[in-house]
Amino acid sequence: MKNQGTHKVRKGIVGFLMNAVLLIFSLSCIFPIIWMVYSSLKEKRAFNADIIGLPKNPTLINYIRILTNSDYHLGQSMWNSVRTTGISIILIVLFSFIVGYILARVKFKGNRLLYLMFLMGMLIPIHSLLVPIYVVFKQCGLSDRWFTLIFPYVSFGLPMGIFLVEGYVHGVPVALEEAASIDGSSFSYTLWHIIFPICRPILVTVAIIQIFSCWNEFSFALVLIKDVGLQTVPLALTQFKGQFASDYPKQMAAMLITMSPIIVLYFAFSKQIIKGMVAGAVKG
Repeated sequence: MKNQGTHKVRKGIVGFLMNAVLLIFSLSCIFPIIWMVYSSLKEKRAFNADIIGLPKNPTLINYIRILTNSDYHLGQSMWNSVRTTGISIILIVLFSFIVGYILARVKFKGNRLLYLMFLMGMLIPIHSLLVPIYVVFKQCGLSDRWFTLIFPYVSFGLPMGIFLVEGYVHGVPVALEEAASIDGSSFSYTLWHIIFPICRPILVTVAIIQIFSCWNEFSFALVLIKDVGLQTVPLALTQFKGQFASDYPKQMAAMLITMSPIIVLYFAFSKQIIKGMVAGAVKG
């Protein structure tokens, strides 16, 4: 009886310690966002006087100045990011599904070589290609266009997408396609009406990964976009940082405004996101 009691006590202590560690870790992830929210409600002088403390006189002046001052171009930058990210995600998901399916199902000479070439795209550091990509885009007249960033975003997003889809398709029974073929289904009908819905969880995973990647991308946007009217959200946020001083409350307010579409998207599709991540971890 004593051994059982001691075992329960030890188990309870271990469980308490694990929950405490997880709670501390969760708070460490949540606190920066909470700090940003209440810091954005301070004026610059109050923030410099007390960085951590709660605002004594909360104000929305930072949000009003950002939204009413046309010099910041924040609304235009958000539209540029939404347009570029949306088109890039559609193309990445579409091409990842088609190429991943072909590499998984169709056996042809050079299949594995082509697959390895796509995987090598995951190993190439993006920053090592900034200069050659800038030179090529400049010579071809592709820089400073509304569609400029779509090309590198899709190119660097495809390797990861193809890798995940190819692995997922291997887990889909070939018997489904054979049964559909016997019933008179065409290849295109089988691909889009049978395989595509089955692959939806992994495609959601690909879309989630690439949405955050494209929305937060800075290097290509900095090098390839010079027109203020075409800049994306990460470039727009640099306007709030001066050479010798920065208006941090205003910068935090701008960051919260630009984060809002991603936060709304996450809460709107949280169930699908969790399902996609779990399916991707199991199948991929």
